[in-house]
Amino acid sequence: MAQVVAKVSGCLAAAGVLAVLASPAAAQALKYDVHIAAPGALEELLEQNLDLLRFRGNPRMDREQLLRLVRAAPEQIRTLVATDGYYSPVVSAKLDRDGETPKVEISVQPGEPVRVGDIDLVLEGFAPTPGLPPDQQFDTARLKAGWTLKKGEVFRQTDWEQAKRGLLRQVVQTRYPRAQLTDSQATVDPEQHLAALRVVLDSGPELRFGELRIEGLKRYPAAIVRNLNPIHAGDYYSEAALQSYQSRLQDTGYFSSVEVSADMGAILNEQLDAAAATPAQNAEAAMAPLPLLVRVTENKRRNVSAGVGFSTNTGNRASLTYDDLSVFGLRMKSALTLETKKQTARSDFYFPTTAEGYNDSFGASFERSDISGEVTSVASVAGKRAWGTPLLERSLSLELLTETKTLDGIPSSTSKSLPLTYGVTWRKLDNLLFPTKGYALNAQLGGALLPVLTDRAFVRGYARGVLYRPLTTSTNLILRAELGGLASRDKVGVPAVYLFRAGGDQSVRGYAFQELGVREGDAITGGRYLATGSAEFQYWFKPSYGAAVFYDAGNAGDTFNALHPKSGYGVGGRWKSPVGPINVDVAYGHAVRKYRLHFSLGFTF
Repeated sequence: MAQVVAKVSGCLAAAGVLAVLASPAAAQALKYDVHIAAPGALEELLEQNLDLLRFRGNPRMDREQLLRLVRAAPEQIRTLVATDGYYSPVVSAKLDRDGETPKVEISVQPGEPVRVGDIDLVLEGFAPTPGLPPDQQFDTARLKAGWTLKKGEVFRQTDWEQAKRGLLRQVVQTRYPRAQLTDSQATVDPEQHLAALRVVLDSGPELRFGELRIEGLKRYPAAIVRNLNPIHAGDYYSEAALQSYQSRLQDTGYFSSVEVSADMGAILNEQLDAAAATPAQNAEAAMAPLPLLVRVTENKRRNVSAGVGFSTNTGNRASLTYDDLSVFGLRMKSALTLETKKQTARSDFYFPTTAEGYNDSFGASFERSDISGEVTSVASVAGKRAWGTPLLERSLSLELLTETKTLDGIPSSTSKSLPLTYGVTWRKLDNLLFPTKGYALNAQLGGALLPVLTDRAFVRGYARGVLYRPLTTSTNLILRAELGGLASRDKVGVPAVYLFRAGGDQSVRGYAFQELGVREGDAITGGRYLATGSAEFQYWFKPSYGAAVFYDAGNAGDTFNALHPKSGYGVGGRWKSPVGPINVDVAYGHAVRKYRLHFSLGFTF
């Protein structure tokens, strides 16, 4: 019984041809055809790698070189198809010189593929950690179960290499960053059509994180970096933890670049210094904590930007923003936005994230809007505390606002309020930027219950959710719902921003922005209650381009009976842009009997 070790080798004859073709001597170009008779996958493999095809059209090709390539082709074909699991093929290569253009006829009968037989995975060094309960020990059984090249599968070189990389990757990502493959063999028995696999993986030392070291800070306090650190000294090494920490620092806006890593070099130097120590001392040195190294490049302290745009909700837009990353130790963000239907000026100050993970801020704003005949002017100051993760975010905000409202050009009311609002957002999505599976839910509960700086006491609740459900690899369904309610003796005195209206790009498409609500004369005002829903079917005819059909319905009113749904439906285009999904929709508003164009960017919550 013959046994060989799988490998890929070149052909001497082909090498000789390559040397000639690469030489400076010119030869008359020779045209020839190549026809390959092989199963589909192998035909593609040969077309991409066979020298007869790679050098066809080379100006130095002549009949002598062509003959050499034809003679070398069978050996090269056997080598190539072996990488795809076929070690006993019947191969022929013939040159047909009849006719004006020579033709090379290649035939490949691959025979029975070699399949994976016995698999010997040897894990060295994964000793149980003293003092840890069983459920916290490194799961070597799970590691073996994760081996991807299973017994009975066709033995392909790419799958073999991928399986080894995957095995090593599982280990170096956590606890054992210095693990390595000390041996790997694939012994092929062509007669039995079996490949016996052996892989030896040495874990190396089990490593933990140590102290935090920061490099690159000049303008901003170290607390910005330290307070966002989710890694504690003594935690097991984890690539996921490093990536999470790096992402959190990058999102602060203080840094143009962030690199978070474990300082392997520091430990290596310590071990080299201990080379003359006893084996027991060296074993302890291998367990020395890994310093956590953060290298940052700071952003400029001040930044000014301007822009113009257009929104199908609020019309033409011009904006000016000014950011200062250090105003009395706080980050300031200011913006002036002028739109056709809305004008806003605001400035907010953000404290560095606390060691407990709280993000505190305060700010002031002024907004004037003219929507559906209702003109409102709102001045406010607010403080907010937010905390949590992208999967579960929570916030608590206190806002003092005064509002002046005008209907049909006639001043109708002035109100002030001091509401306290608690909000929470749950996300369980396969991708936060381009979700196709999962859900997101946002809920808010708040109000102004005390007669302090408040004209009308009220309690307000609001919730919205979206569900993503894949149907096939290229189609998915999106369901959306929105509910809101306000409890108060009289809505007069309640600021309009806490009442409800519907319609627009992110609401009931087919209607103007906040066009659905309570009619007062020729104007539309907010109501006590809100209910909307939407169903959308998407088809992705290319990975980044898709089309959609949708149906929206909903309304806002002062009573439940007034929530008679107004429907809109239409079609749209979708593009997965680098900054998020771009949606362009044409919708028909059934109640107003008009078509509207809607444009939106991104996933909104």
